[in-house]
Amino acid sequence: MNRREMLLSIGGGIAASMLSAPAWASEESTISFDPAQEVPKKTKLGIDDFSYNIRSRAEKAGYTPKVTQDPLTFLKYCHSIGAGGLQCAIGRRDEAYLRELRAYVEENDLFIEDSVGLGGKVDTERFNAGVRSAKAAGARAIRGYCGGRRYEQFDKRQQFDEFAERSWNNIESVAPIVEKYKIPLAIENHKDWLIPHMLKMLKKIDSEYVGVCIDTNNSFALLEDPMDLVQAYTPWAHCVHLKDMAVCEYEDGFLLADVVFGEGMLNLPKIVDIIRKARPGIKFSAEMSTRNPLKVPCLGEKYWATFGDVPGVNLARTMRYVRAHASSKDTLPNIDNLLVDEQVKLEDENVKKCLHYAAEHLNL
Repeated sequence: MNRREMLLSIGGGIAASMLSAPAWASEESTISFDPAQEVPKKTKLGIDDFSYNIRSRAEKAGYTPKVTQDPLTFLKYCHSIGAGGLQCAIGRRDEAYLRELRAYVEENDLFIEDSVGLGGKVDTERFNAGVRSAKAAGARAIRGYCGGRRYEQFDKRQQFDEFAERSWNNIESVAPIVEKYKIPLAIENHKDWLIPHMLKMLKKIDSEYVGVCIDTNNSFALLEDPMDLVQAYTPWAHCVHLKDMAVCEYEDGFLLADVVFGEGMLNLPKIVDIIRKARPGIKFSAEMSTRNPLKVPCLGEKYWATFGDVPGVNLARTMRYVRAHASSKDTLPNIDNLLVDEQVKLEDENVKKCLHYAAEHLNL
């Protein structure tokens, strides 16, 4: 694969101007991913694998050294920068690998959580094998995700309803499996489920092993208040994607940006305190997405195509919130003009800043 093909294969957020960039980094990469380096101050905060989405896509396109493609290697890197754990797709592994992974987790007082998609067709036998691997690896929970951004993914309410029915049927079908292995399945609020819908389905399933992975800013894109979200989902929570966010109004709605902890508008100390008091053993993972702001076109007709039950007051409240906490558009993240090496480096620096903030301000 030549340089141009590598750049094009990554896609999503890599500007066309980068095609004239210098050759890709190889073993001499300026970004150090050495698991053997001295371990800095340790935090209890884990890292969700999407925090290294740029690095992961780059590795798949030929960038080296590879770190994010193997759970054990990835966990060792997370540990080396002071993180307390990792949430990633563990997959089906042989017994020797799982023993080694579990030993590393236990010897270094870390945690690991699995991650699995549930929005498409689910093979229960394959799912069972994956849960068996996760259990053997010492995973404390499995984060489940069903969809993406409903206002982008679907054009009609019927399409969303079909997706919702399929997703929750999948969750119901695998509930007996996680109950058998006694490992919680935590469904993320992934810009798909509104609070009433999520709670209704969780109550229907009625299992102590099926709950929520709280994402602290996803649901703002669905016009839900972040603190309302935390209060509603905390009793059901099995894991947390901790994020901070910045916003800015634009002609069709608002821009929603993931930012380094402490640089956004969320009251992270209060959020952590609420969740930890109610769920003392829960683990928090940083999901620091280094990318351009997402457009939330809540003033356009298409946005509302899948919503028939959202009060107008939610829109008014959200836009007031945006205007009251708006950042300058120029200060929001913009990575389009950065070279690949620069994007990879910035992503790594952002994660490390979040770890530092968590240790200094969140008692994590």
